[in-house]
Amino acid sequence: MTETSTPTPPGERAVRVWDLPTRLFHWALAVALVAQVITGKIGGAALPWHFRIGYCIFALIVFRLVWGFIGGHWSRFKSFIYGPASMLRYLRNRQVAGDLFHVGHNPLGSASVFAMLGILVVQVATGLVADDEIATVGPLNRLVSTSFALSATAWHKGAGFGIIVTLVVLHILAIVFYRVRRRQDLIGPMFSGDKVLPGSVPGSVDDRMSRVRALAVIVASAGLVAAVVKLGG
Repeated sequence: MTETSTPTPPGERAVRVWDLPTRLFHWALAVALVAQVITGKIGGAALPWHFRIGYCIFALIVFRLVWGFIGGHWSRFKSFIYGPASMLRYLRNRQVAGDLFHVGHNPLGSASVFAMLGILVVQVATGLVADDEIATVGPLNRLVSTSFALSATAWHKGAGFGIIVTLVVLHILAIVFYRVRRRQDLIGPMFSGDKVLPGSVPGSVDDRMSRVRALAVIVASAGLVAAVVKLGG
C-alpha cells in the first residue's frame, strides 16, 4: 500500500486496483511503442530492432488478452466492458448505484483500451508479413502473396501508424484533462497500484501466486510468438 500525505477519509482505504503484472504490462508497452516509432522512422540498420521490439509487443498483447480473463479483478475485461447505456450515463455524469466508473477503467478509458488492443493486433499481423521492397521482409512474408504483403505494409506504415499515434495522443490528453479539470490522478495508481476508495470496493488480488501465474503466462506468450515467427522459416 502507498503512503499518502493527507489522512484517509473516514470509511475509505487504500485499495489495490492495478495488480503488478498489469502495471508492468502498461509501462513495458508504453516504452515499446516509443521505441517502435523511433526505430521505424530511422529505418535501415534500425529495422532489425523494429522487428525485435515488435515481437515483444506481440508477446505483451497475447499476455494482456489472457490476463484479461485471469488477472486481478479490475484488470479483467468483465470489469470494464460497458454497454451504450453505461457510456451515456458516464458522459452525462448521471451515475447510478453500482456504477464504479472511478475505480478501474471508466467507459471512455475502456473504449480506448479495446481500441488500442485491436489496432495493435492489426499492426502486429501486418508487420509479420510486411515487405519494404528494399531489404527487409516480415518473417511470415513468404506465406502471403506479394500484393497482400504490399497492402499490409502500406497499412502498417500509414493508416495503422496514424491510428496508434492518435490513440496515444488522446490518452495523454485524457490524463491531463482528468488531472486539471477533475482533479483525478490517473498516473499515480498505475505506479503504486492503489487508490483511496470506499471500503466496500473490492480490490484486485496481487499476491505471490498471482504474480507467478502472470510470469507463466508471459513465458508462454513469448513461446507462442517464437513459434509463430518460425512458421516463415
